Amino acid sequence: MGIEADFETARRQVEAKRRSITDKRISLEEAVALVRDGNVVAVGGCLYSRTPIGLLWALIRRRRRNLTLVRNLTCYEAELLMVADAVDRLVTSWVGIALPWGLSRIFREYVESGRVVFEEWSHLALGLRLRAAAMGVPFLPTFSMLGSDLLKTSKAQTITCPFTGKTVCLVPALFPDVALIHVHRADPYGNAQIDGYPHMDQDLAAAAATVIVSAERVVDPEEIRRSGDRTVIPFFAVDAVVELPYGAYPHECYGLYEADFAHLETYARRASAEGEAWVRSYLEEFFHGPSSFSEYLARFGLGSLLETGRRARILVGGGIS
Repeated sequence: MGIEADFETARRQVEAKRRSITDKRISLEEAVALVRDGNVVAVGGCLYSRTPIGLLWALIRRRRRNLTLVRNLTCYEAELLMVADAVDRLVTSWVGIALPWGLSRIFREYVESGRVVFEEWSHLALGLRLRAAAMGVPFLPTFSMLGSDLLKTSKAQTITCPFTGKTVCLVPALFPDVALIHVHRADPYGNAQIDGYPHMDQDLAAAAATVIVSAERVVDPEEIRRSGDRTVIPFFAVDAVVELPYGAYPHECYGLYEADFAHLETYARRASAEGEAWVRSYLEEFFHGPSSFSEYLARFGLGSLLETGRRARILVGGGIS
């Protein structure tokens, strides 16, 4: 499972990352070329919040194979990656758009048929695995998952705490080969800022051997310095920066555009009714059909992009203009 399997090798690889201040801006296609077949690929954001759709769009088009997808709460990008034959293993705590749409039919069919291996962790336990890797330690203790069947199906272990005598669960560090993260703004060096909830992205960036950041805007370093306290991911953790407006669409990017719920509703309804065949047609229309990410966005229509932006401004108190 990539470099996750060897703690010492994984830790040394992260420690050996390039730390110099250099211009890391590259194209979308050059960025996903850093992902290799068989890599453990961790995705930032959460559910339909700040999913790096643009990076995943380019990754699917590159036709990578045998990837392991790691994400805390996984949205329908898991379905797209499975049907595209890019992923044969999932490490997560949930797969589906959200509770109103229920569990993913595609996910269930792929796991039950043995085409994809599912490794389930609790949401907290998965976050602690990334936190352990970010800290450079082999595991972290938790009470999460105690009493559940996840102890039987995961790599977690239990010990008796030497201080309290209580049973404690130990979760192993998870070092992704590659992290894909979408942010609000970054400078050319990779200092990245996130507005709103950062989810697990800070630990994700510190844990991964290669970190690819897509940003709504690439800004002058001075703009980052003026609000340095908002820099969630520092330059020395980042290997590549891609400027990609609407890089999470049709998912949301807090304060800039809300999720396109009408699109998500249509996708979920048809995927539930028509299954894998619908997802393949969706991939053809939105992923393989467009010749560029700009053309991909155009398929949603300018009106939809403007409307989701209007709704996002309302949510953060920016009025309805």
